[in-house]
Amino acid sequence: MTDASDIRTGNWVDRWLPEPARPYARLARLDRPIGTWLLYVPCLWGMALGWQVTGTPWLEMLRFVVLFGAGAVMMRGAGCTINDWLDRDLDIQVTRTATRPIASGAVSPRAALVFLAAQLLLGLLILLQLNSVSWVLGIAVLGLVFTYPLAKRVTDWPQAVLGLTFNWGALMGYAAVTGSVAAPAVITYAAGFFWTLGYDTIYAHQDKADDAIIGVRSSALALGDRTKPFLAAFYTITLVLLATAAWVAGLGPWTYLGLALVGAHFARQIAVTDLDDPVSCLRSFKANRDAGLLVATALAFG
Repeated sequence: MTDASDIRTGNWVDRWLPEPARPYARLARLDRPIGTWLLYVPCLWGMALGWQVTGTPWLEMLRFVVLFGAGAVMMRGAGCTINDWLDRDLDIQVTRTATRPIASGAVSPRAALVFLAAQLLLGLLILLQLNSVSWVLGIAVLGLVFTYPLAKRVTDWPQAVLGLTFNWGALMGYAAVTGSVAAPAVITYAAGFFWTLGYDTIYAHQDKADDAIIGVRSSALALGDRTKPFLAAFYTITLVLLATAAWVAGLGPWTYLGLALVGAHFARQIAVTDLDDPVSCLRSFKANRDAGLLVATALAFG
């Protein structure tokens, strides 16, 4: 295994899980939770806004926090399984992904589909604990979940499809708490879309050399040397939309102070990221978990 691989050995997967289970844990990215965090954080945004509107009791909110956390683990794992199953022939050609379980042969394509079905079933059981509006939203997003892995073959902006998919939780979190989808949730969803354009463009710079060779498309390749000005634009729009959502929801000044801290976080990301250094790109990408949690805190205490 090379240092360029996005899989690391010797972590909790190797220490705690029986050997047959390890490839499946890696297929679901259980050993690399950053994607789960980035899927979960918009759920927290939606729940925080819903709580501001309804004043739902803390114990009920805690139940939602736990359910959405479990759902994020299941659906992120399902999304990664779909992605790796569809990309198995491409992954072999990219240094960072060549050791993924399906590409390397550790999990067969047929076994991966069985594993996918199990994850989707568990996700459905979690979804059924929510209200009917959440059910509709949860079913609707599956189209995006299955579409995203194909986007890189047909558009320079697969990051836009990821943005539509990964931030759906803002709508679902709000709906779970309030029983409806209102303007603050929709605006927050739009904010998450631009946030994802930013952080996933940074992520895509890790693979730009290999992607150019094998014909995979990305915003990193499309933007090239113009990436940093676009990152500034994406993150600025994110902050403006979050502030708009807070204003529509009638939140107080603490929210805007929190968003100012998020803005400083974004500015530092752009300043320190070396887009030609995969390690730097991955570090800045992962830092968006903290940015997202800052937003959730600002909305919750607004």
